[in-house]
Amino acid sequence: MEGGGVASSGEASAAATSSAAAHTAGEGAAPIHSNHHHTDDQAHSQQAFVYHREQDSPQPKSRPISLSDLQEARKHYLMPTQPTASDLEHYFTGPRDMSRHTKWPTFLRMDGSILPRLILPLIFIAGWSTAITCIHIIVHPLTVSNILLTVLGFVVGLALSFRSTTAYERYADGRKYWASIIQTSRNMARTIWVHVKERPGEEGKQDVLGKVTAMNLLLAFSVALKHSLRFEPAIAYKDLVGLVGHLDTFAKEAHDPEFLNPPRKSFWKSAGMYLGVTFAESNPRKLIKRAKKPLGHLPLEILNHLSAYIEHCEKEELLKSALHQGQLINSVASLNEALTGSERVRDTPLPEAYSIAISQISWIYILVLPFQLVSLMNWIAIPGSIVAAYIILSFVAIGRELENPFGDDVNDLPLDSYCKQIASEVDIITATPAPKMMDFMNSSDNFVFYPLSLDGFDKWQQRSMDEIRAALRTKVIAQKQVIDDEGEITTLAPSMKE
Repeated sequence: MEGGGVASSGEASAAATSSAAAHTAGEGAAPIHSNHHHTDDQAHSQQAFVYHREQDSPQPKSRPISLSDLQEARKHYLMPTQPTASDLEHYFTGPRDMSRHTKWPTFLRMDGSILPRLILPLIFIAGWSTAITCIHIIVHPLTVSNILLTVLGFVVGLALSFRSTTAYERYADGRKYWASIIQTSRNMARTIWVHVKERPGEEGKQDVLGKVTAMNLLLAFSVALKHSLRFEPAIAYKDLVGLVGHLDTFAKEAHDPEFLNPPRKSFWKSAGMYLGVTFAESNPRKLIKRAKKPLGHLPLEILNHLSAYIEHCEKEELLKSALHQGQLINSVASLNEALTGSERVRDTPLPEAYSIAISQISWIYILVLPFQLVSLMNWIAIPGSIVAAYIILSFVAIGRELENPFGDDVNDLPLDSYCKQIASEVDIITATPAPKMMDFMNSSDNFVFYPLSLDGFDKWQQRSMDEIRAALRTKVIAQKQVIDDEGEITTLAPSMKE
């Protein structure tokens, strides 16, 4: 019995040792220590389920995209924008390019027009008004009192006004949040590049590369937010994978190449979507629903890594002032606020009851309208009904178009342009070392009193304080003085005549 007890104790000790070694190597769950007097059932009852992500393994995880594909993505990303040969190339297509200028008259433009989505409804209205007109003229008179349509017209006007106002408010809110992202990215990039110290020697290289890494995370946040707002859950997009492919994120673990290669749309489906047929529209969240693993929240995870960089700077004493540390933390909070606000705009559409009621009211008015026009206009009631239907249905369609301003249609916000703007401005900030005040102040080309004087900083440094004060006052006085042919001021303060 005693020998058996010793053996059991030794086996338990060996098992505990092997379990601890396995945990140290990153394999399995952490061992749960229990008293050897407890039964096996009690020991098993104390064990808790521990989930370990694949990143916990010491083995490196493969990239979500191959190096060859990454090279192609890099070429595509660095490819300059080619000017179009003809304005007709963008006449019927989107998304909107803010850098382009078109000379087509506004009322002839199809780029951004909702007319294609109204073709089928207008054809139906044309047939309906033709039938009513033919019955009225040929078979039996059909008339409706003007009072009914007057009341309905007032209600329709209020409904369309409400729909248009709320839709544009959402569009304006989306632009406001992205303007906040651009502004915060500028402030944060400038603070990091100028105020984060660069240590001498080899540590200085690490500091500079750390700054560049933080800049890439700033850009990655805006790009990841763009894809997130468009319900694109993958990580291997051409404009994103090179920035966050090295991060430990749920999106990287759940990467599925099928997200990048959606099935091609048939001709009928494409035509139906272009004409606004609701049955042809796909669920925008279908890629998210098909995910087999947790997708996480990539923009939020990027903010976590940005906060880790700030923590690193504070720990290594790279930020001398607590004010700058607070500015960086507040900048991360501002980005998170813009993230939350953008998701609020996307995930809080107009209540369904309002949308249904406005659509029904508009269609009732349009269907009743030919009964009033036919008694006054006869056959002219047909084109009159079509024109009225186009006006009313246009505002309904525009309200629906602007409800989610983060898509890739012509009337949506140009998020790609915003991300490229942030990338360009970050590159401008990091193109040169952080400026030093004495480097640009002591320059002989620093005309400190331009246009009063063309003397540089070195010459003015040799003058007395009284002359400098007099020059500052003379700059105000000189604005009212007479300028001679040589462009010099003829009357100066007494101390400045020479």
